[in-house]
Amino acid sequence: MPTVRATIKPNSRKGPLVETADDGTLTLYVRAPAVEGKANKAAIELLAEHFGVAKSAVRLTGGATSRFKRFDVDD
Repeated sequence: MPTVRATIKPNSRKGPLVETADDGTLTLYVRAPAVEGKANKAAIELLAEHFGVAKSAVRLTGGATSRFKRFDVDD
C-alpha cells in the first residue's frame, strides 16, 4: 500500500489535473471548493482515476484540513 504525498489546489480552473514533481509529490488541481470536504472528495476521485483503482482503494490518512495531504492507495 503506497503512501502518496500531494498538494491540493481547490477551486482551480486548470483542473481536474494531476502533476508530478521531481521529488515524487503530486499536485492535484480540483474544481471543487475547500468547503465541507468537497475538495478532499474530488482529490480522492482524481487519484483513483490517475492510478486506475476504485475510489474505495484511496484513503486520506493525513492533512484533512491542510493543503498538504497524505493518501494511502491500495493496489
